[in-house]
Amino acid sequence: MSTATTLPQATVAKLQQYTACDISDALLKLKVPGAGYLADLAPYSSKPSSSSDATSPTMTTIAPVSTILFAAKGETPAAPAPNVPKDTHWADVSEPGTFVVMKQAPGQTNAICGGIMALRMKMRRVEGIIVAGRVRDVQELRSTKLPILALGQSTVGSGGSSIPWALQVPLDINGVNVSPGDIAFQDPANGVVVIPRDKVDQVLEMLPRLTSADDKVKEDVLKGMSVYDAFQLHR
Repeated sequence: MSTATTLPQATVAKLQQYTACDISDALLKLKVPGAGYLADLAPYSSKPSSSSDATSPTMTTIAPVSTILFAAKGETPAAPAPNVPKDTHWADVSEPGTFVVMKQAPGQTNAICGGIMALRMKMRRVEGIIVAGRVRDVQELRSTKLPILALGQSTVGSGGSSIPWALQVPLDINGVNVSPGDIAFQDPANGVVVIPRDKVDQVLEMLPRLTSADDKVKEDVLKGMSVYDAFQLHR
């Protein structure tokens, strides 16, 4: 059930030179659905800044994805098959070193992740948490200093309405495919992009050329050239 994926530090270092917008530009050219962008997520906690300057943006977080699918209590999804171990809380088996991506059943107003679960995941050394659904206990989430993003919040816990259904399964989040082992790229200034694991090398190959072209476009626009002509010349 493990994602069994490690991300070489050299790959992380290369990716850290870019923004989430740069990553999406590459994924768009590779025809990845939605250019990998997970839309409408709001931050409920963040990693501390690498600088003592309080105005500095927090650091980009890049890590392999692990996944958790929730179901509405009393409903049985057609797929995938349930695989959460009995007598185990899902937070106790969260995978160290991963960006945990959770998906909630649609239309629910309760939370599926709160302060205790976030704290346990922190103790399990996860890199961050993305909730395609709702969270609660916002002050406790912030205290973890993990990057935590969600579509919304609630005061209501998961017990009455949601159950963990399957671990390490592919998720469809608003048309974006998210699978265990994919790479989550969380840029605090611009958002979250998921890079399919089989596209990482292609993305890294494309990024220098794409960003160089954009730099040349900006230089020429500053000199008075039209955007149309600059695009024609450099893109």
